[in-house]
Amino acid sequence: MTADDTFGRLDDDDYPAYTMGRAAEMLGTTQGFLRAIGEHRLITPLRSAGGHRRYSRYQLRVAARARELVDHGTPVEAACRIVILEDQLEEAQHLNAEYRRAAESANPTAAA
Repeated sequence: MTADDTFGRLDDDDYPAYTMGRAAEMLGTTQGFLRAIGEHRLITPLRSAGGHRRYSRYQLRVAARARELVDHGTPVEAACRIVILEDQLEEAQHLNAEYRRAAESANPTAAA
């Protein structure tokens, strides 16, 4: 991998750029919290060649949402399930909007 390849990934939300320690520090949480949300399958960090967990910016945003819920008293397992359901709902709404646009463009008179 060249330096150009690495710099090209800086804007990639899915690139696993953060170590567990750095991720925990950025989120203001513990490494144990990151392990817990991994055990509940909210996020699955990639592993480095040495087996260390590595997190992407997208995963950090998901973890931050779970931490927000936990900070308000929601148990970790429930917070993980809520975040998963929120993500599924957002995806379903996105797909529904795409289908609606496709149907309207296929039959413009039906939309009126």
